[in-house]
Amino acid sequence: MESMVEVRSERVQQSIQRVVIQRTRLKLLFIPVFTSILVWACLVQLWHMRLLSGFTRVTKASVRVDETVHSTTPRNYTSNGFLQVSCNGGLNQMRAAICDMVTVARLLNLTLVVPELDKSSFWADPSNFEDIFDVRHFIDSLRDEVNIIKRLPKKVARSYGYHPVVMPPVSWSSEKYYLQQILPLFSKHQVVNFNRTDTRLANNGIPLELQRLRCQVNFHALKFTQKIEALGQKLVHMLQQRGPFVALHLRYEMDMLAFSGCTEGCTEEEAEELKQLRYAFPWWKEKEIVSDEKRSQGLCPLTPEETTLILQALGIEKNMQIYIASGDIYGSEQRLATLRTAFPKIVKKEMLLDPEELQQFQNHSSQMAALDFIVSTASNIFIPTYDGNMAKLIEGHRRYHGYKKTILLDRKTLVGLLDLHHNRTLSWAEFSAAVRQSHEGRIGQPAHRRVIEDKPKEEDYFYANPHECLCESARCEGLDNSTEVR
Repeated sequence: MESMVEVRSERVQQSIQRVVIQRTRLKLLFIPVFTSILVWACLVQLWHMRLLSGFTRVTKASVRVDETVHSTTPRNYTSNGFLQVSCNGGLNQMRAAICDMVTVARLLNLTLVVPELDKSSFWADPSNFEDIFDVRHFIDSLRDEVNIIKRLPKKVARSYGYHPVVMPPVSWSSEKYYLQQILPLFSKHQVVNFNRTDTRLANNGIPLELQRLRCQVNFHALKFTQKIEALGQKLVHMLQQRGPFVALHLRYEMDMLAFSGCTEGCTEEEAEELKQLRYAFPWWKEKEIVSDEKRSQGLCPLTPEETTLILQALGIEKNMQIYIASGDIYGSEQRLATLRTAFPKIVKKEMLLDPEELQQFQNHSSQMAALDFIVSTASNIFIPTYDGNMAKLIEGHRRYHGYKKTILLDRKTLVGLLDLHHNRTLSWAEFSAAVRQSHEGRIGQPAHRRVIEDKPKEEDYFYANPHECLCESARCEGLDNSTEVR
């Protein structure tokens, strides 16, 4: 009897031991599973927090600015508010303005709304940003620098009753102006709208990191839409198949002549028409202009006839292709007669492409200008007859892409030489020699940007020669990142 009890007792103990072993095994198995779940939960939470950091709620109590700019790693920052910008002017004026406004948003830790383009100026182009530039590429390529959104959140949109501060920033402003005058506005307002953006950031005295960000936007982030890029490259390919070509930015167009007051080569009726156009736009401050004075100062675009003589004097061969990178020439085709006689291989995009291909760009001057921009950047030689925004932006692009030959005409000198040649003081040989000699150092080679203190309009434009972004190659040997003050 006792032996039977002992056996049963042993069996009970063995059963208990088996249960304990099974529970222990379950616990050992559960620990790594639970640990794995916990680790994954933490990782998901961290990822979620990082994702939301770009859309951090704007707080009015604290306005902060990062001291590190243009870092090599993605930035996590609390946005100080929303910056809206309404660009003014033509395509290239707006392009430079967009670069500046991205840089301002980066400096002040702001969320930038995709810029609005000018629809009410002389050109009356209804194009939106996404009609000209690849908006997704623009946002994604700058993601590590600035948070950019397509539209304002509903809670701060005008349609929901919110009214932003609307103002133009001061022209040619420094970093100090934006930090001291503009940044404090965001402690009271969630949205600031800049209603004018042309030349609102100084050419010089800006930190190197910000200057390079301007270049990043200009040369990489602002990419034309696929339809513009494809047609522009088609034009380039057609021209290159026929041989080398010159892109001539012949700025003898109605808007330029009207607003500059330059009437050289015009009839009295045409001069009066241009004057009336100038008076029709109240935002253009200068009304009464003496054309001869402007011309003698080198402030007028060269006429087609003057341009013909200059091209010949520079040694451009008669059989060279000349691509006219311009809109409608004032006076129509008859004003090109002299130029076409001297250079029979003159072409325009309207001559190279089928009408159906250009139909989609009709009444969209900025999109048409984008095609000329692509061709001019790719040309063997680029020659602008006036140093407007397009000429300056293309000059900068050609420097960036290996200092491609750009002949920068010294119009003040040329006007004097032209007049001496016309009155027979200078023979053709003397005239052409003087033209070539005066332009030996004006072919877009590496150079310091000229700085004139307190006269930003007269100094070299940043986007024409952004040497802070160019001088890392052997071609820039001997140049540093400083500017030459005169």
